[in-house]
Amino acid sequence: MLDVKWIRAHQAEVEYAARHKGIEVSIPELLELDEARRSRLAEIEGLRQSRNALTEEIGMLLKQGNQPEAARKKQAVKDIHLRLNDLEAAYRLTDQAYTAAMLRVPNPVSPDTPAGQSDKDNIELYRAGTLPDFAFEPKDHVALGNLHRMIDIPRGVKTAGPRQYYLTGAGVLLHRAVQQLALDLLTEKGFMPVDVPLMARGDALLNTGYFPLGEDQTFKLAEEDKWLVGTSEVPLVSYYSNEIVDLAEPVKMAAVSLCFRSEVGSAGRDVHGLYRVHQFAKVEQVVICENSLEKSDELLREITENAEELMRLLELPYRVVAVCCGDMGQKTYKQVDIETWMPSRNAYGETHSSSNLLDFQARRSNIRYRNAEGRLTYAYTLNNTAVASPRILIPLLENHQREDGSIRIPEALRKYMNGIEEIRAVQE
Repeated sequence: MLDVKWIRAHQAEVEYAARHKGIEVSIPELLELDEARRSRLAEIEGLRQSRNALTEEIGMLLKQGNQPEAARKKQAVKDIHLRLNDLEAAYRLTDQAYTAAMLRVPNPVSPDTPAGQSDKDNIELYRAGTLPDFAFEPKDHVALGNLHRMIDIPRGVKTAGPRQYYLTGAGVLLHRAVQQLALDLLTEKGFMPVDVPLMARGDALLNTGYFPLGEDQTFKLAEEDKWLVGTSEVPLVSYYSNEIVDLAEPVKMAAVSLCFRSEVGSAGRDVHGLYRVHQFAKVEQVVICENSLEKSDELLREITENAEELMRLLELPYRVVAVCCGDMGQKTYKQVDIETWMPSRNAYGETHSSSNLLDFQARRSNIRYRNAEGRLTYAYTLNNTAVASPRILIPLLENHQREDGSIRIPEALRKYMNGIEEIRAVQE
């Protein structure tokens, strides 16, 4: 959420973000609602003051025995009560409309964020690694998973419906290995590991910017205000909600958690295999820092480099792209994605995302710190997907496959997989 005074002073900037992010909200109407609610609140406060003053006068008049004047003023108090009832009802309606509009207002975007409507308009910044040059017809991850009895999608669908799967055997080991490698990497870099709740109240999702616009992407527990989170960013940021945090150094947290996403509106998109599923696991980086564009930009580069270091350890070719407005969420100020080469798609596919949110989440979550002058100030928050699995298994299996169907295990993962150097086909 933004400061309405800031919105008023930067109306064109906010309208640009809403238009390019595809968010339906009228900033002029929002500002009119703000004027109306402040006007009504001022009138309410004025009437309350008048009522209080009259009540004191009535007490004095009664002590003086001036019953007629006391009765006249009592009638004036009743008239004020009636007027207050009407004004307060009108104020509540205006305030509700104002709050609903404010919750739709997007974060502005950084000056270097590309314009655009979808991920097709993202701009490549650089590439790293070498694309595989197969001397044979490579298999996709589903075929490799079947060959090695690592992935079972039909039984996942049988048990839980579309976009569900089982991982078995070496698939489970690989799935766990990439997560542990990422967590160990971040722990060595000073991130505090956190085990988080997998469900959260609606206000936690609202405060972190996932509601109200993302409710259709979130699984709700029946008859409860509890939701399965689509990222541990929600409980990590909420860990410090309504607190004053010591930010002499940035707070750095990393969580390994299951995540759930309904994927409403994605029918027909990336339905093959493990690319877009309802349940997955992520290692998430979340950083809370001082209110500084320079510092937050530095930290955005740092958390992105952490993910890139993991990619190098996994020996995977990738590219980094600047995400355009139309591919960004409501809460994001600046975003870069890492896309990994996936031979079966003959293209790079998104595997990591880094975002700078400025104070958008901190305002909603009421996370503050004392700045150099001792004044309470809203913090900045950032996040990055260090690794997401099983999606990362797609490039791992496909890029490291050999002609005989075996799959080479990157050296960095071997200690997490009982020392095995390759996965060979299961013998019948």
